[in-house]
Amino acid sequence: MLPKDDSCAAVEDRAEGDPQHPLILERVEKKPEKKWHTVVLDRVKKHCSCTPEKVKSKILGFVPILKWLPHYKLRDWILGDLMSGIIIGILLVPQSIAYSLLASQDPIYGIYTSFFSSVIYAILGSSRHISVGIFGVLCLLVGQVVDRELALAGYLPESSIGINNSDTLLAGQGNGSNVECDRSCYAITVGATVTFTAGIYQVLMGLLQVGFVSVYLSDSLLSGFATGASLTILTSQIKYLLGLKIPRPQGWFTMFKTWYGLFTNLATTNICDLITSLVCLAVLIPAKELNDLFKSKLKAPIPFELFVIIIATLASHFGHFSSEYGSGVAGDIPTGFLPPQLPAWKLIPNVAMDAFSIAIVGFAITVSLSEMFAKKHGYTVDANQEMYAIGFCNILPSFFRCFTTSAALTKTLVKESTGCQTQMSGLITAVILLLVLLVIAPLFYSLQKCVLAVIIVVNLRGALRKFRDIPQMWRVNKIDASIWLITMATSALVNTELGLLVGVLASAFFVLGRTQQAQVTELGRTATREHYENVSSYRGLQTHSGVAVFRYGAPIYYANQSLFKKSLYKCADLNPVKEKALRLKFKKNKKQRDETGKMPKVKSEDNLSKENEVEASASITMMLDEKFSINIRSLVIDCSGILFLDTAGINALKEVRKDYRGLGVEVVLAQCNTSVLDSLERGGYYDSKKDGEVGKNNMIFFTIADAVSYAQSINVPNGDYDNKS
Repeated sequence: MLPKDDSCAAVEDRAEGDPQHPLILERVEKKPEKKWHTVVLDRVKKHCSCTPEKVKSKILGFVPILKWLPHYKLRDWILGDLMSGIIIGILLVPQSIAYSLLASQDPIYGIYTSFFSSVIYAILGSSRHISVGIFGVLCLLVGQVVDRELALAGYLPESSIGINNSDTLLAGQGNGSNVECDRSCYAITVGATVTFTAGIYQVLMGLLQVGFVSVYLSDSLLSGFATGASLTILTSQIKYLLGLKIPRPQGWFTMFKTWYGLFTNLATTNICDLITSLVCLAVLIPAKELNDLFKSKLKAPIPFELFVIIIATLASHFGHFSSEYGSGVAGDIPTGFLPPQLPAWKLIPNVAMDAFSIAIVGFAITVSLSEMFAKKHGYTVDANQEMYAIGFCNILPSFFRCFTTSAALTKTLVKESTGCQTQMSGLITAVILLLVLLVIAPLFYSLQKCVLAVIIVVNLRGALRKFRDIPQMWRVNKIDASIWLITMATSALVNTELGLLVGVLASAFFVLGRTQQAQVTELGRTATREHYENVSSYRGLQTHSGVAVFRYGAPIYYANQSLFKKSLYKCADLNPVKEKALRLKFKKNKKQRDETGKMPKVKSEDNLSKENEVEASASITMMLDEKFSINIRSLVIDCSGILFLDTAGINALKEVRKDYRGLGVEVVLAQCNTSVLDSLERGGYYDSKKDGEVGKNNMIFFTIADAVSYAQSINVPNGDYDNKS
């Protein structure tokens, strides 16, 4: 407690802090609440009315390309869009082939996926810069579902059927048709069905206008999830680097199962694949580092991945790596497009939960990236429109045997750095991929799978570098660092999808925990102006004689109302419940001592008169006051940090007021926001008006100074504690 300053009470001559003239604000009259059927009718009229202007606005909003394409600045923008489109197209060719491996699909389907997503997002997307296509985390999630469904349908693991052979089952076991479907066909059927279901979820969320859910997925949560998934991806690719033919484990703790399988099969390592992997790693890692080192000087990153793929394919073809050394290769990659087909309806119940988590991850990544780059370049994006765009990037391509897509940070950074201005660059990327689909794809027949695994592993460098940032994250914010670590560890060690759920729950737990940890602090006034701050944080603050000022910096609701009272009683160094119990105990003991001999016993007819009883009661009261003296006569609570109150919070404030009044201490609230004032009024905190006069508890103070001046002006006798309520 700081030294008391009685001069603080001398504020009667000021406009601020004058108990006779406190600051008074007049509330704006509330509009009468509409009946529910009126609200429903208004909403129906708003959303169902049809005018030419509204139709045009809806169409332009749903298809943004119609808005920006007519105003396209050809001379200013075409060069940047052309350059970025070509560069992204060249980068996507090897990555699309490589990430197909991660999704347990044939290489051609990765190129299909990148092509369709580039076209559809260019038409429906509201971001000018993000690159939508294959994303490693989603490929991992899709691949896990595909492998699980292949096993449930009775297909043998790839390691049991040879490299370029596949077993055949009736597709009727999975998709309801009566045609034969080999392992590759069923795999893409499962992948396309998952993609279709995820797209439906995303479009439904857009229709329900739930784009706001992205704000609940913090950057630390998404980063931790991506890093944990990257560890799982890295582990899943080691078998290809070593040329091992082992099935992908299913269920929880897949990382431990994978490492167990790797160690038990280490003796069967394919030396050709191992040497190829080491050579490619030795080339690509330094090359990528050089790209990063000189990215400010390079107009575009050098496509080392494409060079490695071309050289490795030629070496594998002319060296006969597949036939001579048993090395796994990409195999036949057809040209053109396959006819569209419907998803396997019977599979949807099996993959519905997996598709939901995939939909959430894809949407969250896309929205966070689009908002980040929109803010950087000074324009806005619509989260709900992004939901539509990414949803249709999954629904429509699923009919052409594609798997799930979203925005990808690495390619988006490359796209922005190479001069991208609009999504015209996405259309140019689609042209590059179309050329590959129609002409070049079969040339990658001899490409080794270990080379594709190297490309995947090398592209994980950015996510894995996050481990170096842990000490800095911990120093900046321990809670965000804890969320990152929990999400990362769960995603990597337990289960990828579970990691996202655990991260969300951990974030919610920490948010609630912050309200649990809020403490009441004592405030003091500055010497030069009417400003109050925490006396334990700043020097030179002065407290008031007989009036204590406290602040609580959190909402008061059912989960922390008892902690609020406990913290207030501790900070005030006066627990009214215990104090009153001690007084009653003292009074009871005093009465018992008087009855047991310290006062003479008399017969009933010789009892004290009423006057003597009053004198005895007053004497006991005086003794109580001397023994239990209280320095505080009034207590001011600064409510500026209390955002809202629920019923339990209102009752807590009522109990605090009642308990302190029992000791003759008046409780005054100051600086309540309108939400808190309305809650107090509805909860019956204020006294009702009697005889046209305002009750004592109806005083509303908009400044602490006014509340303190009022508290100093009132005088609540100590002896009234038994009569207050």
